[in-house]
Amino acid sequence: MTVYFIGAGPGAADLVTVRGLRVLERAPVCLYAGSLVPRELLDACPPDARLVDTANLNLDQIVAEIRAAHAAGHDVARLHSGDPSVFSAVAEQMRRLDAVGVPYQVVPGVPAFAAAAASLGRELTVPGVGQTVILTRISGRATPMPAGEDLATLGASGATMVLHLAVQRIGQVVAELLPAYGAGCPVAVVARASRSDELILRGTLADIAAQVHAAGVKRTAVIVVGRVLSAAEFPDSHLYSAARARP
Repeated sequence: MTVYFIGAGPGAADLVTVRGLRVLERAPVCLYAGSLVPRELLDACPPDARLVDTANLNLDQIVAEIRAAHAAGHDVARLHSGDPSVFSAVAEQMRRLDAVGVPYQVVPGVPAFAAAAASLGRELTVPGVGQTVILTRISGRATPMPAGEDLATLGASGATMVLHLAVQRIGQVVAELLPAYGAGCPVAVVARASRSDELILRGTLADIAAQVHAAGVKRTAVIVVGRVLSAAEFPDSHLYSAARARP
């Protein structure tokens, strides 16, 4: 058997990959994060599949479900929101499975930051404006940030910054980024990106916190900070330049 860690995407059921959907269609066991994964995806599972909502399970309980499926020779579709490569808590599950010899594969998905950029109609790497994107979060109730990864340090680069799991502390985000980016720096908050109830807030570091509080956004949101959000005058990329030598 194999455990398939599947990126379910940012929220819209039709943003799961074809590969992920094919695994769902044949897997006899599906573990899914019920608070984040669209329920419509579960309709793709076999009618007799064992469906386990992991929203209220701890790591030991999740691994126990996987080991039971392994003992029965059943493949497992392990659905995570977004993409497993960032902020997914997949690494700790992989470590447990490595320790007990349970094989697994990762099926990538559409990450939340990509869905947010799509909703904003913006490229996050604009020639002459910003060519670096920092994906990060802040310390809170979750695991503390490693030394040197605080917003003030990261923000010193002036790179486009995308923050996950931080909207509840939007005031702290603004305070730590203001010195590096300035009050006029464009900011966007995309809540529930790609879903039917998606909400987009656009502003600057000077006013975005007030907008977030007024809208009551407290979770499932991505914060994007950087000049690329308002860039209009920038050079064309070399990729399609007429001056580029072509065969």
